[in-house]
Amino acid sequence: MNAVISVDLPQNSYEVAIAPGSLSQLGAWLQPLGLGRKLMLVSNPMIFRRYGEGAIASLEAAGFDVCHALIPAGERYKTLGSIQKLYDVALAHRLERSSAVVALGGGVVGDMAGFAAATWLRGIRFVQVPTSLLAMVDASIGGKTGVNHPHGKNLIGAFHQPRLVLIDPEVLATLPPREFRAGMAEVIKYGVIWDADLFQQLEQAKRLDQQRYVSPELMQTILTRSCQAKAHVVSKDEKEAGLRAILNYGHTIGHAVESLTGYKLVNHGEAVGIGMVAAGAIALQLNLWDADSNRRQTALIQKAGLPTRLPAGLDLEDIIATLQTDKKVKAGQVRFILPTQIGTVIETDQATPAVIRKVLLAMAEAA
Repeated sequence: MNAVISVDLPQNSYEVAIAPGSLSQLGAWLQPLGLGRKLMLVSNPMIFRRYGEGAIASLEAAGFDVCHALIPAGERYKTLGSIQKLYDVALAHRLERSSAVVALGGGVVGDMAGFAAATWLRGIRFVQVPTSLLAMVDASIGGKTGVNHPHGKNLIGAFHQPRLVLIDPEVLATLPPREFRAGMAEVIKYGVIWDADLFQQLEQAKRLDQQRYVSPELMQTILTRSCQAKAHVVSKDEKEAGLRAILNYGHTIGHAVESLTGYKLVNHGEAVGIGMVAAGAIALQLNLWDADSNRRQTALIQKAGLPTRLPAGLDLEDIIATLQTDKKVKAGQVRFILPTQIGTVIETDQATPAVIRKVLLAMAEAA
């Protein structure tokens, strides 16, 4: 059953289509968008081996002239050096201002393909075709594109909205279990920040750690409600001037953990799980929410098979220092998104280094 969700913006509105089997019909989905004839498909080698030839065949059957560029899988390759390789392919195939980039892959591919599209010839169009749960419910929607700096995640980037986000739930059947769990972190995030009913439905599920244990009905609910939450927030605040900051729940400490472990030890979703546990504990210390809500959040993160403790060997002072490079720092104060109840969060700078240190110490000791 197809679902279409609108992302309504002052300019460049677009749709998120959730349509089983749509990847094999990619060309037909792109035909009505008014794109130029030349397309560059961006993917990583593993995804391309599985889906690339079929996607290109569908696009060519629809009349598009397609080239492709592959970038290595993994957050540590999300660099300006990888972007340069995309520019090289764009130049070799003479991509024009009417051309478009198609991102076929997870969040890393989408972020880099989008940034290349935002900056090639000062901006060409692009389409998101996410293949991971994390990209489907979060990274592909909202127009955030970019790459990492050696000293911080996503410090280099641009807002560049896609023309379409096309989600084919059937590709989740081939997603590695660890990547599925990573996506569940973002789904749980939506439950905490926005959708208490979604949170309760996740609590009622027997298992959330592998896709095969999640019923098709619950999977459709997860995709639809997560995308609706993201689309609603982005529609209200396209460039993170206010409300959109709530989407960073769990990401403040999460990004620090990712960065300090070289993007090798934990993936993005695992880091967000750790970050949500930390944010919940900070909220408890500040009396913003109650112990039962905090327990429910931690239990749901554990049910999804995600870590709730800091990786061994991390220096707590390094984490606190890294927080100062976070994009949400204002006047030197780290601003956290913290929960007040399941379904509601606030932005605050009341989390002092002492409170953060206390929470991190407890998470390290229990590791």
